[in-house]
Amino acid sequence: MAISTSFAAIQGRPPVRPSPLRNPPLPLRHEKLDLSKEVITRQFGHFGGMFVPETLIHDLRKLESAFRSFYPQETFQRELKSILRDYVGRESPLYFAERLTDHYKHSNDGGGGPQIFLKREDLNHTGAHTINNAVAQALLAARLGKRRIVADTGSGLHGLSVAAVCAKLGLQCVVYMGAKDMEKHGDEVLTMHLMGAEVRAVHSDDTLSTDAESEAMRDAVTNLDSTYHIVGSAIGPHPYPTMVREFQSVIGRETRRQAMEKWGGKPDVLVACVGRGSNAIGLFHEFFGDADVRLVGVEAAGRGLDSGRHAASLATGEVGVYRGAMSHVLQDHDGQIVKPDSVSAGYVSSTC
Repeated sequence: MAISTSFAAIQGRPPVRPSPLRNPPLPLRHEKLDLSKEVITRQFGHFGGMFVPETLIHDLRKLESAFRSFYPQETFQRELKSILRDYVGRESPLYFAERLTDHYKHSNDGGGGPQIFLKREDLNHTGAHTINNAVAQALLAARLGKRRIVADTGSGLHGLSVAAVCAKLGLQCVVYMGAKDMEKHGDEVLTMHLMGAEVRAVHSDDTLSTDAESEAMRDAVTNLDSTYHIVGSAIGPHPYPTMVREFQSVIGRETRRQAMEKWGGKPDVLVACVGRGSNAIGLFHEFFGDADVRLVGVEAAGRGLDSGRHAASLATGEVGVYRGAMSHVLQDHDGQIVKPDSVSAGYVSSTC
């Protein structure tokens, strides 16, 4: 079974301290939110930013203003928490993987090993962490008066989450998906249709999720007055990365509370898969200030890091501007974007 988020609590050895952050964690994790002050940064060290055409600047600033205004409001928080509880099924369990723990304990010559717990985001409605962010962004879109939602998806999970939320809130939904991805994930495509979404196939040389992302962006730019683009990744122009981080950080907050309830402490190590970053940042953000908690992100190595066919943009990419933000990007010697490669459509991304 695919586990969206997991971590191992390792006992019996000192934790490895993470390297210092360029920026301290932003004070947005608490229950009582105050976004009236300048606490939403447009950049994270050298990264992030808003590298977009002038025609989009106004709309992005309007979105930032809406985020500042609506997100802290009691009515917004009450509606968001209600949907997450009653529709999504939060909070997700923190499950002790006893047999997996025993396996590594017995395979270790010293007889020790980690106690492994899984944060079961796969048990959310639609089967992934992606719905946490989709719910919150859809609520923002409705408050902006935008009743038409567009999204892109690779594995189908983000598209499925957006379709489900649009069905819940009565919003029109259009999902862009690479033709090859649609062939591989037919069940998800069918479910999106059943939820009332229109799924548009994207045909190009590679027909991957990166092409679907471009088409969704074109649609949103063409129909700015009526359409909202629900971005599912922690990359993109400001304010999307900060918004996605905040909407997904429910994962880490629950993890901290559940760990305290289960063994009276914190995990020593947090491990999360890294594709476009929303899953990892949702788990990690709560623990950024904890020097005794090690954070480990795992990227898709594809056919090998030396093969040139992988999706490990953080491990091997170079700094560049892509999708409206400065980040680590897979690119060739001429600075052209290199197509990522992974068996999993959900981890196919040229940047993170």
